[in-house]
Amino acid sequence: MKKHHAIVICLLSIILILNSCVTRQKMTYLQYVESFEVSEMPIYDTRPSVTPSAYKIMPYDILYIRVVTPDPQWSEIFNPLTGGTAGAMTPESASLYGYPVSIDGFIEIPYVGKQEVVGRTLFEIKTELDSTFQSYVNDAVITVRLVNNHVSIVGEVARPGRYIINKDRINVFEALSLAGDMTEYSNRQNVQLIRPSPFGPMVKDFNLIDRSILSSEFFYIMPNDVIYAPPMKGRTFQMNASIYSMILSSVATFFTLMVLFR
Repeated sequence: MKKHHAIVICLLSIILILNSCVTRQKMTYLQYVESFEVSEMPIYDTRPSVTPSAYKIMPYDILYIRVVTPDPQWSEIFNPLTGGTAGAMTPESASLYGYPVSIDGFIEIPYVGKQEVVGRTLFEIKTELDSTFQSYVNDAVITVRLVNNHVSIVGEVARPGRYIINKDRINVFEALSLAGDMTEYSNRQNVQLIRPSPFGPMVKDFNLIDRSILSSEFFYIMPNDVIYAPPMKGRTFQMNASIYSMILSSVATFFTLMVLFR
């Protein structure tokens, strides 16, 4: 009877160790979910590419607007907070010197007045400001940037946090690389993206293991997106699996020795 107990415990230990392992298939990105023969595996992906839409300004965004003219007097007038100089700006100083978008969608520029910006892209805002400033100075160069251009990454990643996006466009893999990639306990098949919209936050679930993510409209990250990498089911069990297996192995060894030395 004791021999049977030892065998059962040994088998349970083996099953526990195997179940605690995260398979390579669960950790590999961009797999072909479709069934391909090895000889039929495509060399180049022919899926339709996605053209990411431009971000449209929403209330509570912060815009950094720079007006540069050859005449220091005009630069001083339209850039009073920066002294009219064109020095290098950090994200912190740009936030201080930026124009917050009101809840009704306007910013207020000194000597120019209120300008409606909500629902417009940065290019559209710059085009409108170019026309507006023609009334004041003919050779002004307008720069418009979004100050709060960042992505928040939380959950099962190496370094969760909020990261500034320094490029006009990044995809979800580039965003995750900022946080040091997902951990081995992250559920890559059910990643969630939370995107603000004028109608409230949108939540999108997508699968990073499936190569079809390349043709998804959520492949590219928008400003203020939140990426949540959820843990796999049984993560707590997997983290403690080594302790459980050690205990079971010790018990199995004990019973085995008892059977051998009876």
